[in-house]
Amino acid sequence: METRILPAEGEGLFLACRYISSGELVAFHTETVYGLGADARSDEAVKKIFLTKGRPQDNPLIVHVHRDYDIAPLVDEIPEYTKQLRRAFLPGPLTMIYSSHGHVSPLVSCGLDTLAIRVPASPAAQAFLRAVNVPVAAPSANLSKHVSPVTAQHVYDDFAGRIPLILDGGECRGGIESTVLDCTGPVPLVLRAGLVTRQMIASVVGACGEYHMQAGERPKSPGMAYRHYSPRCKTAYFAADDLEAAIACYEAERGSGGRPYFLVEHSALSALGGRDALDLGGSAEEMAHNLYAQLRAAESCATLLICIQPTCADDAMEGVLNRLRRACGVEDGKGNTQKDQA
Repeated sequence: METRILPAEGEGLFLACRYISSGELVAFHTETVYGLGADARSDEAVKKIFLTKGRPQDNPLIVHVHRDYDIAPLVDEIPEYTKQLRRAFLPGPLTMIYSSHGHVSPLVSCGLDTLAIRVPASPAAQAFLRAVNVPVAAPSANLSKHVSPVTAQHVYDDFAGRIPLILDGGECRGGIESTVLDCTGPVPLVLRAGLVTRQMIASVVGACGEYHMQAGERPKSPGMAYRHYSPRCKTAYFAADDLEAAIACYEAERGSGGRPYFLVEHSALSALGGRDALDLGGSAEEMAHNLYAQLRAAESCATLLICIQPTCADDAMEGVLNRLRRACGVEDGKGNTQKDQA
């Protein structure tokens, strides 16, 4: 199969409609990461997402719709507070989970009685979703557990010859996946942190909780289970106050003939003594934007990527740290953890 990269206009949109209607997959730009989309109403099309990505069968998908799409036929109940959130944050990087009417493939939600819906802000995504005018199930457009894609080339690197079309909208400005919010109860609960923070949500609706998955529980949202976002090199993770141990790790890798690189926030670069490093940026927004691009860049230059936890205290850092820890196989936020290639 030939994989074409085209803009989200003209021929690109014409082909996207043809592929989606025939049960094929189309990768498309959003403001967070590129998505791998299929008609959410079709069991066979949704199944193709899981098979193509190598995605676990119990990891739910998010349905994407354009800003004027009527979600009422898809969901059983729309709590009043979600209307306030839609006005405040949509289109944008916020996914809301509702009770489901069951009008999309049950494979989308992995048999759960809920449905996650997102309205992306990207003009390219809006053009694509308006053109196809169906609910589009889409996880990130990368092989399972690999680093999420923020350029069309990243998608091509993972799926060349496996999907027919990538709609190129340029580099994704957000850089980490959307916040996922459980809206099935009286108070919304954050299931996956993102750039729409719990504090931002609470400022609109008065309260917002945070959900922590229990051992043995089925994931309610993407990003709640499994190692994610992993570069194809070894990784190590150190707390911000453990620089001496991180440098020792660097020197040990170099002494054994490897090519270590640090991944650090901008303010930490000067403490590395000129050692090879990738710059995450200074603010939470910069780090969110740069994270996946730098994790992918590490694959071409490093045998070991040594990540030092940023000290930036912005609310949006919760989402950045979540992705960085998972990329290194660190679930509890503690440092001094080294993992081989995933």
